Amino acid sequence: MHCGDPVEQVALRPGMTVGELVDALSRAGAYNGGALAKAAGIYERMLRDPEAVKFFGLAGAMVPAGMGRIVSDLIDRGHIDVLVTTGANMTHDIIEALGCRHFHGTAECSDIELRHDEINRIYDVFLPNEAFIRFEEFMQQALSELPSEPVSIAQLLQHLGERLDRGILASAVREEVPVFCPAVADSMIGLQYWLFSQTHRATVDTFSDMKPLIDLCFSAERTGAILVGGGVPKNFILQSMLMTPNGFTYAVQLTGDRPDLGGLSGATLDEARSWGKITEEAEAVTVYGDATITLPVLVAAVWERLSHA
Repeated sequence: MHCGDPVEQVALRPGMTVGELVDALSRAGAYNGGALAKAAGIYERMLRDPEAVKFFGLAGAMVPAGMGRIVSDLIDRGHIDVLVTTGANMTHDIIEALGCRHFHGTAECSDIELRHDEINRIYDVFLPNEAFIRFEEFMQQALSELPSEPVSIAQLLQHLGERLDRGILASAVREEVPVFCPAVADSMIGLQYWLFSQTHRATVDTFSDMKPLIDLCFSAERTGAILVGGGVPKNFILQSMLMTPNGFTYAVQLTGDRPDLGGLSGATLDEARSWGKITEEAEAVTVYGDATITLPVLVAAVWERLSHA
């Protein structure tokens, strides 16, 4: 018999919670709705595992899309032990923490007009240049207060977070969660560092984060990873296991990219087994879709389950 359990039709009703919706999707069990339901189960087990070190990869520019608060709340709840992200996310996190805002815009617009009006577009999110003026003032002051000895990228981000009272970096400082950003030069933070270095001495050691990260992977009993998107954060997290005899025990990837194009962001987690980045027995699933939809649904559903425990 090749058939499994019957597919149950999803029954919606007024007042249905996110957790109840995901439970219904698990009973339907098809396509990416079923994958999202499976991801919720894996994520719940990871968070309930007291021995699991919890990694979180945040690619792209999710903060402008309103996803930053989810990440800072996860840190505050103790659901992230290690964060790996992009310079873009941290740039926009700082901008929000300074009191500047991102605004609803549209993708159907004249980008030339926006350029003339000093408004920057991230698909359908607008950000006026005034925000980057505030950002530059903050960065130049913060960089002037760096110690004279070289610092790692994680130490640089901690230094910045200590000067903020909200957002991802501020939460990471309060909860002592390291934030790794291996491609920080590819961002406005990197440009501000370059600008500062033209007239001041400051040294960021881009390789010194490797030791504490790999040491953590060696010492962890078990590890789990939530990967929002792909790119550098995904690879930096998964490759950390290559120097150890270990592999990730739990892994959930939320991506909109295809595997058949050969890019890292669409690569399946099964492919990671061939490298030994995740274990042969690991619980792993990829959910294909827009992470601005799948991430809040996944987190809300699992928080609901945890609150009922």
